[in-house]
Amino acid sequence: MDDEEIIELFFSRSETAIAETRRRYGGLIRHICKNILHNTQDAEECENDTYLGAWRSIPPNRPRNLKAYLAKIARNTACRRAEYLCAGKRDPGTLVSLDELADTIADGRADLRASSELGELLNAFLATLRTDQRQIFLLRYWMMLSVREIMHRTGYSKSKVESTLFRTRNKLRDYLKKEGCYQ
Repeated sequence: MDDEEIIELFFSRSETAIAETRRRYGGLIRHICKNILHNTQDAEECENDTYLGAWRSIPPNRPRNLKAYLAKIARNTACRRAEYLCAGKRDPGTLVSLDELADTIADGRADLRASSELGELLNAFLATLRTDQRQIFLLRYWMMLSVREIMHRTGYSKSKVESTLFRTRNKLRDYLKKEGCYQ
């Protein structure tokens, strides 16, 4: 079953939509949640919450890219779960990458008129990067992989991964300044 057929199942409020979504994208959703939470039970719970989030938001939304739409719901759900689980005790394995990125964009956050604007700026910024830089950046800050996991996936050395992340965060800060997000 293709994405349009699955979306039509959501619009007709057929419970088959969840089963078809799980069959087609369950592995991706579990992978995203597990990378963020590092716990199978929490990841399974977030996977189910992702299906519920899709059920509640489709309709009225009609995603152009169902895979990306579900990945975003899964990531946001897992991030909220990680924040809840780590409240008051900062788990460095889970939230360090978010802290790194927050340090880069924190000063400009007040000047952004909407979080969608930040998303658009990040997409435009990512388009300016070389493929290897974009891959490392996304593995760290979207997939929330550790430096060691990025090394394993890419074959790059620890120093290359760390220096690429550092330089890319600095480029992002400069890009946001150029776009007027910093005072």
